[in-house]
Amino acid sequence: MKHPFDYHRPSAEQVEMISILRDSCKTINELILLLVPPGRERVVAITKLEECSMWVNKGIIMADEGPVESVPMD
Repeated sequence: MKHPFDYHRPSAEQVEMISILRDSCKTINELILLLVPPGRERVVAITKLEECSMWVNKGIIMADEGPVESVPMD
C-alpha cells in the first residue's frame, strides 16, 4: 500500500481521463468568468473549481492503488 503523499505516476489511461476533466473545468471557469459578476462569490466559485480539479485528479490516480493508508495525527 502506497502512502497518499508519495508520487503516483498516472497511467496513459488516467492521463486521458484527467485531460478530459481538466478541459471541462476550463470550460466551466470560462463560463463563471462570463456569467457571474465580479465579487467574492465568483472568486470562491473559481477557488472551489480549482479544488475540485485537484481532488478528481487524485481520485483518478489513487483508484487503482487500493485503500489509502491513514496518516497518523500524533
